[in-house]
Amino acid sequence: MRIGLFTDTFYPEINGVATSCLTLERELTRRGHEVHVFAPKCRGWEEHQRERIHYIASTPFPALKDRNVAFPTPIHSWEAEKLDFDVVHTNSEFMMGHFGWHVAQSIGCALVHTYHTVWEDYTHYLTHGFADDTARRFTRMYSQWWCDRFDRVITPTEKTLELLREYGVTAPIDIIPSGMDIARFSPLRRSEADIAAARAECGVRPGERVLLNIGRIAKEKNLERVLRAFARLRQAHGDIRFVLIGEGPLVQPLGQLAQQLGVEDSVSIVGPKPWEAIDRYYAIGDVFASASRSETQGLTYIEAMASGLCVCAVRDACLDGVIEDGVSGVLTEDSDEDLLSGLERAFSEEGRRIAEGAPAHAAPFGTEAFAAKVEACYEQALLRTGQA
Repeated sequence: MRIGLFTDTFYPEINGVATSCLTLERELTRRGHEVHVFAPKCRGWEEHQRERIHYIASTPFPALKDRNVAFPTPIHSWEAEKLDFDVVHTNSEFMMGHFGWHVAQSIGCALVHTYHTVWEDYTHYLTHGFADDTARRFTRMYSQWWCDRFDRVITPTEKTLELLREYGVTAPIDIIPSGMDIARFSPLRRSEADIAAARAECGVRPGERVLLNIGRIAKEKNLERVLRAFARLRQAHGDIRFVLIGEGPLVQPLGQLAQQLGVEDSVSIVGPKPWEAIDRYYAIGDVFASASRSETQGLTYIEAMASGLCVCAVRDACLDGVIEDGVSGVLTEDSDEDLLSGLERAFSEEGRRIAEGAPAHAAPFGTEAFAAKVEACYEQALLRTGQA
């Protein structure tokens, strides 16, 4: 098949959607398909140009300065339509999604969409708290309208499928968790010297244990709760350091909160790291913590498990089938007290036992199964359009 992937974020950006699209492009190509990616130019894009990766001129999005908005032109449309795709797969509900939908309509090919992000959890970036309920209602209506324009829709979890059905989406929906190269995160791949160098790079002192978070540093990730719980945890365990790897609008406020809590000397906010080396930084951790309730799947949880870390997370439907409390991770309720209790468990003998078995629990989320399921979804979309 000749496949067009259209996305608002792609490598070298580091986030769940960019990683999912990169993994899919690589695996579908390995399976013999011709895959073209259309994405906004982003920081560092020049170093990663390839024949079938089409970066389009962009500008930072006003509400999210670390995200770019592309501006496809009629020339881009002509170039994309000339490729005569069998399937167009959009991974955005906005600019690049509309561009992909337009291309598919022009050439009459099958249309598939992955709903990666629960946008009603992000409306605060535009409303800043003013008329946020109205913005959420509009987001639900828009999501329903958008998804029903496609031959098939992909969601990473049952949680997201149920949400779209609540919105009123009637299009066929496939649940396909995003896959990842599990082997690259294996703890066996890292030498003690390499881990020590990465720890030093992140400000970790010899003998310190590491509470780790990797990902976007933003309000919807609820990192303030993790930081508050860490401040109390450290009163009893002075050898624990909190390391955050990533970027986002909450970097400065989180640093200020660390000062207010009196733990600034035990918190390292080290900024983003290259995606191709991110496994090196998971290796420095003992416990991976998140209090986010906005995930549709949460690839970082699986990456942490594959890296041999004990994951401590707030209960959420996106973790059903991924983390079992006391077996493959530690799950807590959404409160400061419960999260603190969960972190105590994660840093105890129970957490060490969980960490030892975590890579085996991450194994089912490999890239090959992911690509095979998406390929089957494409076949169903082609059948629906009478092109199979």
